[in-house]
Order: sequence, then structure tokens, then C-alpha cells
Amino acid sequence: MKAQETAVQTDRVFTIPNILSFLRLLGVPVFLWLVLVKEADTLAIILLAVSGFTDYLDGYLARRWNQISRVGQLLDPLADRLYILTTIVALTLRDIIPLWFTILLVARDVYMTGIVALLRARRGITGLPVHFLGKSATACLLYAFPLLLWGDGDGTLPMLARVFGWAFVIWGVALYWWAAVLYTEQTRKVLATPAAGRNS
Repeated sequence: MKAQETAVQTDRVFTIPNILSFLRLLGVPVFLWLVLVKEADTLAIILLAVSGFTDYLDGYLARRWNQISRVGQLLDPLADRLYILTTIVALTLRDIIPLWFTILLVARDVYMTGIVALLRARRGITGLPVHFLGKSATACLLYAFPLLLWGDGDGTLPMLARVFGWAFVIWGVALYWWAAVLYTEQTRKVLATPAAGRNS
């Protein structure tokens, strides 16, 4: 699986893709308030759907308009991780998903945090090129969570939402950990390569 093109193309901070990523970040506490305080599930689902669409849109626009920036490289995955983390915590507190599932997803993010910390300590690298597989895993999970939230009820439509939601969850978790394996292999290759400026 090839990594996506992630070379920085601009130093600009205020670009449309970056603004979209920042707006996604602002939506995180709003989502938590809607789910845990107001229990306004319909509005929360709409917010998640908008977040999932802007996740695709900001990356597409950044590549299309040659606006890939370092700020965007930090904001986009940060927004993704925060949405996934806050959503699984909220759904766990609402007893919509089991605790073991939450642990499985959080463990993957903890593992990847360790990988990035190792790269930073050994080579001064703060991130790896994004795999399409990793983005696909995130997309599956962002599709799954609104469906699971919608499925927290009785009737035919909520039942169908639960079925499709868990289908996306299973694929998302599998791809999420598969991406972690690929990132681990990337890390191994980086660390096996002599650092620039050193004699072989």
C-alpha cells in the first residue's frame, strides 16, 4: 500500500483546508455536549456526518489546490483522532458500544503515539506519510459512529442502523490495526536507514 503524497507545498496557515480542519476541531466539544448532556442524537449525527465529509473535503482541496501545509498535516489527523476518541468515549458512557471495543481502539492510538515518539527521539521525525489504508479506516469509523448512535432505539430503521454500523466498525477496526502494522514497517525501514550526515 502506497503512502499518499504529503510533501509540504505551502507555508500558508489560513487556507480553506486548514480552516475546515480547525472547524472540525471546534465541533468536538459541541458533539460531546449534544450526546452526553442534551442527548440530542439527531443533531449529533448531523455534526458527525458533516465532520466526516469535511475530513474528505479538506484533504481533497489541499491536494487539488496545492495547499498541503505543515499546519494542515498536524490539524487534520488531530481532528480525526479527537473525533474518534471523544465519540467512542461518549458511546461507551451511553452503553452503545462495549468497553472492550473502546480499549481496542484506544490501545491502537497509544501504540501509534509510541511509534511517533520513537521516531522523534531517534530521528527527529514528527510523523509518517499517511497511508490510504489509514484514511480508509478513519472513514469507516466516522461512518460507523453516526449509525451506532442512530441505532440506539427501537424499530426497523434503528435495527438496520446498528447492523450497518457494526459492519463499518468491524472493517474500521481491522483496517485501523492493519494501518498500524504498515506504519510499524515504515518505522522499521526509517530506523534501519543510516541517518543523514552519518557515515555508513
